[in-house]
Amino acid sequence: MSPATGDRRGLLIILSSPSGAGKSTLARALMAWDSTLKFSVSATTRAAREGEEDGKDYYFVNEDTFREWVQKDQMLEHAHVFGHSYGSPKEPIEEAIEQGRDVLFDIDWQGAQQIQTSALGAHTLSIFILPPSIAELRRRLEARGKDSAEVITKRMRKSWDEISHWGGYDYVLINDDLDETEDKLKIIIRAERMKLAQQPRLQDHVRKLQSEFEGLL
Repeated sequence: MSPATGDRRGLLIILSSPSGAGKSTLARALMAWDSTLKFSVSATTRAAREGEEDGKDYYFVNEDTFREWVQKDQMLEHAHVFGHSYGSPKEPIEEAIEQGRDVLFDIDWQGAQQIQTSALGAHTLSIFILPPSIAELRRRLEARGKDSAEVITKRMRKSWDEISHWGGYDYVLINDDLDETEDKLKIIIRAERMKLAQQPRLQDHVRKLQSEFEGLL
């Protein structure tokens, strides 16, 4: 990958959690905090829910189209969840990274692993959000009012499998206080943006310093 065009290279910021732990709420808070963040719009084969817009909330496609994108290596990651396919189209993500823009992902552990082991893996920041308790997790799912009792039960059954992958992330936060968790996320992102791998122009600056130093000898 060629050097980023901005002062730094963009980060791929991955947020994962079991359903109901708060990752979508936190993702929206981060987008409000930093308008330069680009949210990765996933493609999905599920039907649009009331109020969802194609190209804004998801790219709604059929199974044949989704399968074709995967076969042509046009997806950075993809997974099959609750009977439907989900994935992140690669091209807009690569463009954002080259422009020095961070891309925010609201995805599960399967997608996180695929991104971490991809060609962009060195530029990923992965964060797992844990609930304070399983009882609270269920309460939050029920309070959303989006899913039937059957779907909530399925999500609860899947939650432990998702939680069991917490060790594969760079950071793990317990979301027992939304505001505190949001503040911690901002601290992490600010620090990660300063890592050497995210600052391609530093090498040129060091060379310049070296040249100036040699002129004094």
